[in-house]
This record gives sequence, structure tokens and C-alpha cells, in this order.
Amino acid sequence: MKIILSLAIILACPSLQAEVISKSGHGFALEIVAEVNSSSEKTYQQFLQIGRWWDSSHTYSGDAANMHLEPKAGGRFYEKTADMEVLHMMVTYVKPGHAVHMTGGLGPLQMMGMHGGMSWEFKKLDDQKTQVVHRYQVTGFMEGGLEQLAAVVDRVQAGQVERLRLALEK
Repeated sequence: MKIILSLAIILACPSLQAEVISKSGHGFALEIVAEVNSSSEKTYQQFLQIGRWWDSSHTYSGDAANMHLEPKAGGRFYEKTADMEVLHMMVTYVKPGHAVHMTGGLGPLQMMGMHGGMSWEFKKLDDQKTQVVHRYQVTGFMEGGLEQLAAVVDRVQAGQVERLRLALEK
């Protein structure tokens, strides 16, 4: 059901382009590009409020409000409740208002021994439009190869970008 809902969200948004740009037995790379009706500064600030737009079904706690992002090199993208804490990724690069890069493995990729580099870029198109470019490259080993995971991770990440877009239009 979640996959059908994710596909419906992606198909309903013609300004979102999600693509697996490369895949092999040991990794894959994806790129999602979306145009949002929001200034680049507002888009960046909303992105930093990750607990307000991240999909709760893609958390350990079941509640996206527990997700946090520290926008500084060495900062954390993490989830915390009273009885658990999860480090999802480490922030490696921040250009305020323009870009955030992180490394690590999201969700089940973490315990599968996968590692990834993720970037979010916010490009001003005009005063009220921004292009969000989201890339995620994952490497590692999995019996049978990683090709089969590429499309699934692409759909999940495209859904996250669409949720960010929808949060900006509220």
C-alpha cells in the first residue's frame, strides 16, 4: 500500500523528476529534481525542520516529529525519543541557504552495511521558485546485488522530496 501511495504522489507531481541514474551489484545513484513554489531561503529553512515534513512511516519511532537535523559539519540527522536514539546520517557540508550534504545509511540500509552520500541543493529560480536537487549514492554488498534496491530507495526518497514540497505549500 505504501508503494502505491508513493507512486500516486510522484505521478501527481509533474514538477518532480525521480531517476535512478546508475546501478550495479555494489551500488546505485539516484537523483530527484523538483520545482517548488517557494523562495530558496524559505525552502532551505523548511528543509531544516525535517521533523515537520519527513514521512513518519520511514522512522524507527513512527513519528517524524522525533527527527532532527543539525545544520553544521559534524552535525547529526537523528531521531530521538525518551527511550531510544538513532543516528541516521552525519552532516559533512553545509552552505546555509544553498546545500546540505550527509553520509551514512538510512533505515534498513544501515544494518545491511550500506553507506551513502546524500546531498540536498536549493537553487533559486526566481524570488518565489526554487529547484530542489536531491541525490543519494549508496554502496555496499548485498547477496544478489544492490540493483533491486535502487528503485525502492528512489521511490522512498522521491516521496520525501514531494512531502517537502507539500509542506511548503501549506
